[in-house]
Amino acid sequence: MVAAEAEGKARGEHAPAVALSCGIVGLPNVGKSTIFNALTRSAQALAANYPFATIEPNVGEVPVPDPRLEVLGDITKTQKIVHATMRFVDIAGLVRGASSGQGLGNAFLSHIRETDAIAMVVRCFVDDNVTHVEGAPDPLRDIEIIGLEMALADLATLGRRQDKLAREARANPKLAPQVDALKRLIAALEDGKAARTFAPDSLEAEVARESFLLTAKPMLYVANVDEAQIAAPGEMAQAVFAHAKSENARAIAFSGKIESEFAGLTDAEAAEFRADYGIRTGGLDQLIVQAYDLLGLMTFLTAGEKETRAWTIDRGTKAPQAAGKIHSDIERGFIRAECITYDDYVQYKTLDALRSAGKIRSEGKEYVMQEGDVVEFRFNV
Repeated sequence: MVAAEAEGKARGEHAPAVALSCGIVGLPNVGKSTIFNALTRSAQALAANYPFATIEPNVGEVPVPDPRLEVLGDITKTQKIVHATMRFVDIAGLVRGASSGQGLGNAFLSHIRETDAIAMVVRCFVDDNVTHVEGAPDPLRDIEIIGLEMALADLATLGRRQDKLAREARANPKLAPQVDALKRLIAALEDGKAARTFAPDSLEAEVARESFLLTAKPMLYVANVDEAQIAAPGEMAQAVFAHAKSENARAIAFSGKIESEFAGLTDAEAAEFRADYGIRTGGLDQLIVQAYDLLGLMTFLTAGEKETRAWTIDRGTKAPQAAGKIHSDIERGFIRAECITYDDYVQYKTLDALRSAGKIRSEGKEYVMQEGDVVEFRFNV
């Protein structure tokens, strides 16, 4: 199914893509740069056994694993497959006192502020050959250190905003609820709770987003384990999982060292080695997919002989705006979206068979796109 078909030729430019990013953070020497290099299949981030090996953030675009594309490509005999992409940012290690400038902390915190979500790497293995800035691995202590530094930075941000908002509320009493929400945010942070613990549709969450708070960003905890824990993560990793559950965050176990070795292999070689380790799903794939979902993203698909492609949209996007991701003309002249579920496409394989089975849906401007929709957009030029 082609990306779009119209009564005339499309004019205009593709809609500019918004590059959402996930920052990789953690204390020094916990494996951030090793994981980043594995994700990007590169050595652009210096992985070294000393603090602050990374100072300026490294940025990499990685394809989002999606086996559906290869299946659709085989059916349509496509010439080209294009995956959706995710941006990862390798940010230098934070230390105690980062919020007050320790270890170049102010710069590093600003790098986190520029990302849309956070993957916090915590070391969950003992290795005497790899130093730890706090002396020995303790993932819950490490999480607390980083969380505290981000909370202190947020409290400073809210302190500045509180004075301004209070003045505005005196002139406009309708702002009083925002002032109260801000006070509740401050109280929560002082009590050791992250801003993300408030319900997404709450006034507190709205104020947190408007204030660009670090602790409001979606969080994925990455328990960096050693080779012995790949099949069964140990006690330290289990503690990370429990902590994530307590604050409605996510967590995965991941061996940066092993995955970095896999990253240099072909897909077939990597699959063979994963089988030797008893790994059913690659850690890199899990990390990428979890980060993609963490950002509230989803995918619709287009399929045809020239190209089969995954397109990234926010969950809840309606059909015309999804069409605009392909081309600005398609959104302006949108008539309808002809949608097929991925499973139906795989089952029936041809458009004639799909039409005969009544599996092609005609959706209008209010249709909310669903994950995995295979779409052809109709539009006027």
